[in-house]
Amino acid sequence: MKLDSPIRNIKGIGPKTEELFHAIGVYTVGDILLYFPRDYERYPEIGSVDELVPERKNAVYVRAAKAPSVNQHSRLQTAVLDVPGEGRSLRIMWFRSPYIRSLIKAGGYYVFYGRVTEKNGFYYMEQPEILSLDRYREIQKTLQPIYRLTKGLTNGQIRKTVELAMKEIPLEMEYLPEDIRVRNHLSEYNFALKNMHLPRDEESCIVARDRFVFDEFFFFILCMQLTKDCSAALKNEFHLKCPESMEAAGASGAGGDFVGELIGKLPYELTGAQQRTIRQVREDMRGETVMQRLIQGDVGSGKTIVAFLAMLDCANSGYQSAIMAPTDVLARQHEQKLRQLCDSFGLSFPVVLLTGSLTARQRREAYALIERERSALIVGTHALIQEKVNYCDLALVITDEQHRFGVKQRETFSLKGHHPHIMVMSATPIPRTLAIILYGDLDISVIDEVPARRKPIKNCVVDLSYRKTAYRFMEKEIRQGHQVYIICPLVESSEHAEGENVLDYTERLKQVFPEDIRIACLHGKMKADEKNRIMEEFLANRIQILVSTTVIEVGVDVPNATVIMVENAERFGLAQLHQLRGRVGRGDAQAYCILMQGNETKTENKRLAILNHSNDGFYIAGEDLKLRGPGDFFGIRQSGDFQFQLADIYQDADVMSKASYEVSVLMREDPSLRLPQHRALKERLKQYAGSEFTLLNL
Repeated sequence: MKLDSPIRNIKGIGPKTEELFHAIGVYTVGDILLYFPRDYERYPEIGSVDELVPERKNAVYVRAAKAPSVNQHSRLQTAVLDVPGEGRSLRIMWFRSPYIRSLIKAGGYYVFYGRVTEKNGFYYMEQPEILSLDRYREIQKTLQPIYRLTKGLTNGQIRKTVELAMKEIPLEMEYLPEDIRVRNHLSEYNFALKNMHLPRDEESCIVARDRFVFDEFFFFILCMQLTKDCSAALKNEFHLKCPESMEAAGASGAGGDFVGELIGKLPYELTGAQQRTIRQVREDMRGETVMQRLIQGDVGSGKTIVAFLAMLDCANSGYQSAIMAPTDVLARQHEQKLRQLCDSFGLSFPVVLLTGSLTARQRREAYALIERERSALIVGTHALIQEKVNYCDLALVITDEQHRFGVKQRETFSLKGHHPHIMVMSATPIPRTLAIILYGDLDISVIDEVPARRKPIKNCVVDLSYRKTAYRFMEKEIRQGHQVYIICPLVESSEHAEGENVLDYTERLKQVFPEDIRIACLHGKMKADEKNRIMEEFLANRIQILVSTTVIEVGVDVPNATVIMVENAERFGLAQLHQLRGRVGRGDAQAYCILMQGNETKTENKRLAILNHSNDGFYIAGEDLKLRGPGDFFGIRQSGDFQFQLADIYQDADVMSKASYEVSVLMREDPSLRLPQHRALKERLKQYAGSEFTLLNL
C-alpha cells in the first residue's frame, strides 16, 4: 500500500464508507494520515453519583445492584440502570441496546463514562461507555483523539482507519533539513505523525504538534516567497517582450483628478486613513511595476469604498477591474452598491455579476460582456477564475477577505489578465509584525480609523443567568423593527464537544419568542443555495432572528441588525469574536454585543474583558497575543481563515517567525532547491503546492 493508494484499500472500508471519507476530504491513505484530530479527550477523575456535574462528561464507579431493565414497550428498546446516591439518583440509559442487559451483571462493579444531564431532580447519563476500573485507569493516562466528523462517520471508525494505515505504510523519508530541525528543536516526521494521532502522553503530543505547525507555516511562507519571485521574473520578461502593452496593466489614464471629483460627490467625508490609502493605490497603479497591495482595515473602517474608487479609476482609464467576494450573497451586495454608486455619480460603466448561482443563460451573457466591455466593473465569486472567463484588458483584481482564498487562488486570478494590479482586502485584525510575514509578497496599507458617523457598539459580558433578560431585550429591539444574530459554537449536539448547538438552540428559541417573530438557522453544512436563500431573507427582514455558527463572520451588510449574542463566548478567540461583533453596528441605530459566558475561569474573564472594553480590532489582537502567549496547545483556535489545519497565527506567532526566518535562509542559500540535501524538501513542496507547483518555476 502506498500513500497515494485510494482510502478504500484499507481493510474495512467499503463503497459507502469511502464516500463518507470523501465528504471530509480524505481520498487517499496519505490523506487520512494527515487528517489530524481537532482535539483530544482527557478522561476525568472518577466521582460518586453525588459529585456528578451536569452538562459535562463524568466518570462514575458504581456497583450494579441488579441487571438493567429493558423497556419492551418502547420502539427504541431502552436499557435502563438506576443507581442511587446519597442526595440524588442517577438513571443510565442505552437506546436500541437490549444486549446491555447481558453485559452488566448484578453485583458487578463498573465505570460508566458519559455526558450527564439534570431533569426534575434526577441525573441522567445516556449511551455511556462501560469500562472496568483497571481499563479506565489505563486510558486515563492517555489522550484520546477526537476527529472532525460527518454524518454517518464515527470517531472510532476514523481512529481505526488511521491505526490500520500506520501499520501498512512504511516510514516516510524526513524532508526537513537536519540543520532546520536542530535549530528549532523539531521532532522527526514519523515520530510526530504517530504522536499526533496516538500520543504517548501530553508532552509527546505537544512536541508532535509543534513539528506540524512549523511545517504548515514553513511551506505556506516558502510557496508565497517562490510565487513572489516567480511573478517578479514574469513581469520583467513581460516588460522586455511587450513594453507597449504595459499601459494597460498600469491603468494610467488622463482626465484630470477623476477620483478626487468622485470623492467630493460622496454624501460623507472620507477619513484621513481612507484618503491616504486611496492615494497609495493610485500611485501604485500609475507606477512602473505592478501593484500588489494589502488593504488592512478594522471592521467598519470603509475598505469597500476604497476598492470601488480604484475600480472606477480603472474604468475611467478604459480598463477592466474585478472584485472577488467569498460568498454569493456578498458578491450580489457589492454589485448592487457599485450600480448605486455609478448612478449617483452619473457614470455609465457596465457592472457585471458572475457567480455560480446564475442560470446558464445569465452566465453566457456575463461571459460575453466580460469579453467585450473594456471598462466593465466585474463582481463575482470563485466563478471569476474559471477557464471559460476571458477578460478584456483586465488591469485590477481585488480579492475581498483574501485570507479565505489563499495565495494560490490569488495567483490564478492574477494570471487571468496581463499581470494586472492586485489589491487584497482583509478585515482580520492582525498585528503588523505578523501581517508582514503572512502577506510578505504585498505592500501593506492600514486603514486605522473608523468613520465618525458609526456609533460604537455597546458590549456586555454576562453569565447564563442573564439569558432571559437578553431575550426580552432582543424582543424589544425586534418590535422597533430591528434584527438579531445569535451565534453558537456547534452545528449539532456532539458527544465530544461542550456548548450550544445551532439546531437544538433554534428549536428551543421558537418556544420562547412569539410566533410572529420568525427564527431561522444557518450553518456551514447547508448547501450553498440554502445559505444564500436564508441570508437574502434575513437581509430583507423576513427573518428577525438568525441563529448561526461563525459562517456569518464574513457575511452581508445588514444595517438593520442591531444585536448579536454569542453563546459560549469563552470558546471563541478574541479576534474571531471581534469579527462576529462586526456583523452589527452597520446602520444608524445603536448596536449591542452580548457575550454569554458558559464556563467561567479567571483567564476567560480577562480575555473577554479586553473585548468588553474596546472596539479596536488591532488593539484586541495585540492584547490577545500578549495574554495567550506561545505554546497554549489546547487553546482556542481563531485563525482558521488562513486554511492551516493546526497552526494559529496568534497562538503560534513565535513558530511563524521562526519558519519565516528559515525560509529566508533557505532562499539565500538555495533559491531553486537544487542542492542534494534539499531534494526531499522539493518533493514535499510539490505535494503541498499540487497543481500550482509549476507556477513556482522550480
